[in-house]
Amino acid sequence: MLKLDIRFFHFWRRHAFPPSMDKVLRIYTRMGDGYVWALVIAFIYLLYGKETLLLIIGQVIPAIIVSLILYWGIKLTVRRKRPFELLKRVSADVPPLDKFSFPSGHTMNNMAVGFTVFAVAPAIGWIMIFMPITWGLLRVYYGVHWLSDVIAGVILGFLSFWLGAIMYIIWKSYG
Repeated sequence: MLKLDIRFFHFWRRHAFPPSMDKVLRIYTRMGDGYVWALVIAFIYLLYGKETLLLIIGQVIPAIIVSLILYWGIKLTVRRKRPFELLKRVSADVPPLDKFSFPSGHTMNNMAVGFTVFAVAPAIGWIMIFMPITWGLLRVYYGVHWLSDVIAGVILGFLSFWLGAIMYIIWKSYG
């Protein structure tokens, strides 16, 4: 797996972005730190109203709880080194938010939210699935993740959404 990750990493890095685009992409990638969700909340409220927003928030909470439990459990068990730690002449061009690489938390946690938004409001939800995938791929480009970290983040983000949805249904049936 590491050989494929390294090959993809070098392929991706050979296709450098122009400096002006690179600056914009670094800012865009930082949106995956969670800053974008305030805008999403406002957008959902304006488009769909309070009821839909509360429904999404009610479903997002268990998905995020599941995602964070899985994320930290896996991350602290696997303890995979990041590209900038293993490859010579590679630096972290955006700041990593924690020490280890696997899985990509930017991808995983944002996908858990994205799939939830998609399930309730698919007209805008596809954007909330597209963005974490691009954030993850850019974090590969910037030397802080491997492609397999991002793929695992997508899968685990979906699993978190799915388990969170089951928890929400159970909670609503007893509430």
